[in-house]
Amino acid sequence: MMHKPTVFVVDDDSAVLDSLRWLLESVNLNVETYDSAEAFLQNYSIYRIGCLVADIRMPGMSGLQLQQKLKAHKYALPIIFVTGHGDIPMAVRAMKYGAADFIEKPFNDQDLLDRTQAALEKDKINHQYRKRYETIRARMANLTRRERQVLDLVVHQNANKKIAGDLGVSIKTIEFHRARVMEKMHADSLLDLAEMAREVRPSSEDPAHPPL
Repeated sequence: MMHKPTVFVVDDDSAVLDSLRWLLESVNLNVETYDSAEAFLQNYSIYRIGCLVADIRMPGMSGLQLQQKLKAHKYALPIIFVTGHGDIPMAVRAMKYGAADFIEKPFNDQDLLDRTQAALEKDKINHQYRKRYETIRARMANLTRRERQVLDLVVHQNANKKIAGDLGVSIKTIEFHRARVMEKMHADSLLDLAEMAREVRPSSEDPAHPPL
């Protein structure tokens, strides 16, 4: 089940959870239900493929706060927010910060199924990016502090001579560290190295912690 796409449903209303489980399982989707955002986070792994269907208003951690938690990871699980009429401004805000979709109560069953299928397809693609992202992060964690310094300077197109001067070491030392960085990062070229560094750098245009 860990490798099968899963629809995670989070709502504090048990009747809603039961209804959505029945609907989604009626089209052979794998479903897990949680009565709080906190319970979902305790069980979720970024390595799982799926989508999240969540109420935007819940006791304790809200749907927006849950979105914020998930956005700490790049390529976060696609979220479909289920909202009441008064929640539309909140849902629009959630879309701004990366929600896959939102749907108003009461909703059409087929409409929800269609949007859920689209979100699942999106996450199949995202999963490949997530695996690459975690691989790059693991490689970077294996760099020494000096190698990380060299990496940062190299990807900003600094020449070996300038890097050596900035760090107060010889050019040969920089060449050695640079070669080690390329090897540990499994980079085929400086362009490849720069792309990897860019992929794991947080984007100021897509904040991991948007204001609530």
